Amino acid sequence: MENINWSDLTFGYMKTDYNVRSYYRNGKWSDLEISDSEHLNLPIAATCLHYGQEAFEGLKAFKGKDGKIRIFRMRENALRLQSSAWGIRMEAFPIEQFEKAVVEVVNRNRRFVPPYESGASLYIRPLLIGTSAQVGVKPAQEYLFVVFVTPVGPYFKEGFKTTPVGIYREYDRAAPLGTGTYKVGGNYAASLVPGEIAHKAGYSAVLYLDAKEKKYLDECGPANFFGIKNNTYITPASSSILPSITNKSLIQLAEAIGMKVERRQIPLEELATFEEAGMCGTAAVISPIQRVDDVDNQQSYIFSKDGTPGPISERLYYKLRAIQYGDEADPYGWVTVL
Repeated sequence: MENINWSDLTFGYMKTDYNVRSYYRNGKWSDLEISDSEHLNLPIAATCLHYGQEAFEGLKAFKGKDGKIRIFRMRENALRLQSSAWGIRMEAFPIEQFEKAVVEVVNRNRRFVPPYESGASLYIRPLLIGTSAQVGVKPAQEYLFVVFVTPVGPYFKEGFKTTPVGIYREYDRAAPLGTGTYKVGGNYAASLVPGEIAHKAGYSAVLYLDAKEKKYLDECGPANFFGIKNNTYITPASSSILPSITNKSLIQLAEAIGMKVERRQIPLEELATFEEAGMCGTAAVISPIQRVDDVDNQQSYIFSKDGTPGPISERLYYKLRAIQYGDEADPYGWVTVL
């Protein structure tokens, strides 16, 4: 095997040995197929290319100090992909087949699972696309499901530290009754321009306000937002927020350590009352927020003056990672051990 500097990996793409595919044709999904090609053969008129019939997932596998590989909450990803398929009228991929495909692709690429002490992990990317050749705006008749993997480095290259985020009112990630609750490419395309503006201004992400009234907190780019105050974990309720599996997990852990949990609308001005704030998602688990700058109103909400994460964010972060790596027991049945 080629030499890989596991501790120097970025959150990027590296070709691995195999991917797993299934095709929906003539009203049914095919058996899983193994491929060693990193390319897809698509008609130029495929609906995924023209009308955005595309949904995806992101999950990880981890190697523990016991040498075993653990996949984190893949059934939740299977269910969310089905929801996304329904949301943009694609043929849903069966849950059991999804789980079988994920296990198969991880097993066939075991040599790319980073070692325990590296801090890196194996990123798993399931993808569902419409492949029918047509120019009319209507759902495809044929679909492709593919899942590939790539080793990725830790999201925090300099440790678990806070970062600033910015509010830009002239941009929305998704419409209130649009596709915000589905993990589809269009939502991410809509975030690229404001994301680049924010990055050039020194922010790690955009904190979006609700698209209808611009009064309430929505999402942080590709991650869910949460705030901590009075021993309570508070996260937004919105019709345009992606249901984060990481957020769902953190909510359970927060309750397990005796915290209250509230999922509700969060008025912008409530930021001033939070003791801690953070973004959560598959890539980083928790990315603690140093401050939120309301760029339009030239107002800042500060959560950390020295870059140190808050104690509750830190506790939840290490608790979840310990379960993912097998350092602590998994009382919730979240991990699949290979």
